[in-house]
Amino acid sequence: MALRVGIIGGGQLARMMIAPAVELGLDVRVLAEEPGMSAALAATAVGDYRSPDTVLAFAREVDVITFDHEHVPQDVLAALVGAGVRVHPGPDALAVAQDKLVLRHRMAELGAPQPEWAAVADEAELQDFLDAHGGRAVVKTPRGGYDGKGVRVVSAASQAQDWFATLAEDARGGQLLVEELVDFSRELAQQVARRPSGDVAVYPVVETVQRDGVCAEVIAPAPRAEGRLARAAAELGVQIAEGLGVTGMLAVELFETADERILVNELAMRPHNSGHWTQDGAVTSQFEQHLRAVLDLPLGTPDAAAPWTAMINILGGPANGGLGERFAPAMAEHPRAKIHTYGKAPRPGRKVGHVNVAGDDLDDVVYEARAAAAYFSD
Repeated sequence: MALRVGIIGGGQLARMMIAPAVELGLDVRVLAEEPGMSAALAATAVGDYRSPDTVLAFAREVDVITFDHEHVPQDVLAALVGAGVRVHPGPDALAVAQDKLVLRHRMAELGAPQPEWAAVADEAELQDFLDAHGGRAVVKTPRGGYDGKGVRVVSAASQAQDWFATLAEDARGGQLLVEELVDFSRELAQQVARRPSGDVAVYPVVETVQRDGVCAEVIAPAPRAEGRLARAAAELGVQIAEGLGVTGMLAVELFETADERILVNELAMRPHNSGHWTQDGAVTSQFEQHLRAVLDLPLGTPDAAAPWTAMINILGGPANGGLGERFAPAMAEHPRAKIHTYGKAPRPGRKVGHVNVAGDDLDDVVYEARAAAAYFSD
């Protein structure tokens, strides 16, 4: 009988786990938030992931539960664990990815390098931090932000007034996270896979390029990252995975500073945009590796399969027409490009797909990937 993997969340990450699940002989099932989502091919249920009853009913039909996103509430996770369901990653690890203040506290406990930060409850506390850090800082809502949402660079405490007003209206109160504005030379990402038995697999560190808070490009491995930097990033990724007890894929988003340090920015405990290059550029893709890890199966080799791979996100899509009509000309002109789309309708700023190109020459693969991706935008 095939092992049954239940994925909560019907987005593109769940969609991209379907093919490797089929190849591994797994039965993959998806609890989608609504009909017609990216992972509709494997969506055996549609329901609210915030409902313990809905999630428990879904979990009864599978051998392990994992996630397309980190937003499942802790009371739902606790109900799953209490019912004896195998949940990977577990509630304690997910709590760190769900709340940026928890993340900062846990990174401090682990001794992981990170930006200077503070939890601030009002404008006066935020202004004190600004005054102590050159008059500018990054303010984040602790929960719910992604792809640049819930993040602001501010030079005056009044610029976060609306967020503080929202906190004041909440009976539970709360705080915002403020961080120093890091003088970074580039952004990196380190991926690690860890199984419940403790084995780990470490991918090459990659360089990521963000536009308007959204990942636009990834170069694997990161140029000029051999030696000390690559070792430091790998060791940090393993330290965090083991220290937090992460099971499955972990992505550690990093700043490389102007003075050649690396600092932890954010974490994701699932397949991640920075790892999409692995579909066509690594021996074992992050999607196959995540499935192996959560089932506690032997991990695959994480090594790069080519000297360089470029991943370019398709953001927004064409203003006129659909994605489908763009495939033929893109494939004809760039036969080396591997095109992945998510079954989503085009919309400004929306991630609707990505293009991977792997090869021996960095400039060549970046050009090919960008040129192929350009066919899907106007």
